[in-house]
Amino acid sequence: MADNFGNTTTPDIQPITDVTPVAPPVSTGASTMADTPAIGSSNTAEAKSRFSAALEEAKAGAAALGAEAKERATTYKSQATTKSQTYKSDATGKATDIAYEGKAKASEALTSLSRLINDNAGTVDEKLGVKYGDYARTAATSIEDTAAKLNSKSLDELGEDAKAFVRTSPATAISLAALAGYMVARILRK
Repeated sequence: MADNFGNTTTPDIQPITDVTPVAPPVSTGASTMADTPAIGSSNTAEAKSRFSAALEEAKAGAAALGAEAKERATTYKSQATTKSQTYKSDATGKATDIAYEGKAKASEALTSLSRLINDNAGTVDEKLGVKYGDYARTAATSIEDTAAKLNSKSLDELGEDAKAFVRTSPATAISLAALAGYMVARILRK
């Protein structure tokens, strides 16, 4: 028959229930108790050495995992740096293209506005007088000069001019930015 722990017993033999420890024989010779190893001291030393070995193995495993983690982090960092540089160069290229297109369109719009004002200066002469027609022609010339300056400057020069304008008159710059934002919102809403 088998008990709960998987041990087999025979029906004729009764299990031992009374266990009394037996003391080792004491020698009466010249050696003392300190010279003889105590019961279990070799087991304790063996357990300590196994524990120390397991601890050293755990430390080595942790160091290996740390090194692997650092290596992976370095790899991920280099991949992220490469991707960010690629995205940055793509974004810079697109922004530059958009800026050049915007500059060309603004210059073209100013030139068209100048021509429109100049063409209608004769009508202003007839209806309001020559004095107001001259004002219209002067405005058309000024707008055309502005378009020519805009067309001749680089984007860096335009950026510096914009910074200088904002430093000189911040209230006007904020007002123009609010007006431009309103106009863009109106255009996008339609």
